[in-house]
Amino acid sequence: MPKSQFLGVPSLNDEVTALVVDDNKVSQMIHHQLLNVLGIVNHVVGNGKEAVEIHSSGKKFDLVLMDRDMPVMNGIEATKKLRDMGVKSTIAGVSSHSLSEERQEFIEAGLDDYHEKPLTVAKLLSVVSKIKYKA
Repeated sequence: MPKSQFLGVPSLNDEVTALVVDDNKVSQMIHHQLLNVLGIVNHVVGNGKEAVEIHSSGKKFDLVLMDRDMPVMNGIEATKKLRDMGVKSTIAGVSSHSLSEERQEFIEAGLDDYHEKPLTVAKLLSVVSKIKYKA
């Protein structure tokens, strides 16, 4: 029995791929493990520049979990660059910022969804459900 079914979470059977973009090692680990629990194949990078580079190399992801504040290239810049490159992936902003103007600036960069940290299985399932039905 897949781990996700054991935990009472429906298995996605590796249909969905994800990229975790976060400079915080603890957040990286939590998001990576949450995705694993859901059966989502995922890759982790430490900043927005790495996210742009991995897409430039030809890799494609169904979902990008994008942190807002990172060194080298932040989530706002990275999201704009990915959209300018034609990336159609669902990009979900994940941040500890709760101020509405900071959240709005991030959303306007091209996000499909936004959640405050910490991510939970419920929040992640909400994001994943949007991928499944996205045209």
